[in-house]
Amino acid sequence: MHRIVRWLPAVACMAAIFYLSHQTGDDLGTLLPFFQRLLPAMESFDWGHFFAYFGLALTYYWALLPRLSGWGGKALVVLLSVLYGVTDEFHQRFVEGRMSDVRDLRNDAIGAALAMLFVSLPAIDRLLRRASDASKKY
Repeated sequence: MHRIVRWLPAVACMAAIFYLSHQTGDDLGTLLPFFQRLLPAMESFDWGHFFAYFGLALTYYWALLPRLSGWGGKALVVLLSVLYGVTDEFHQRFVEGRMSDVRDLRNDAIGAALAMLFVSLPAIDRLLRRASDASKKY
């Protein structure tokens, strides 16, 4: 049962991504224009995808802790995130005003990879391990 509960945040994050991907281009209010004005050199970078998959990777990592906390587990998290990104891009092909874009998949992968680098920081790693150990008690 404990293992299933640890996957609930990842399932919720995937559901949120699916819901947002199902919104039409007109319905989806994004912060993209704000970031494009702030960082004009990153015009083709979709921050929404980046943050969504950064979060998704964190939730996948949480689900896999402590069993797969090494680099192999982190690589698996990035792979799972990118595979979900592929399904997301496929889904968007069928939504009015949306399209599939390989650059979105790139942004998904960057977000997931940077999330795994973030959890590799010693202070974050210690915090996650303590939280993981504490959650085993319940």
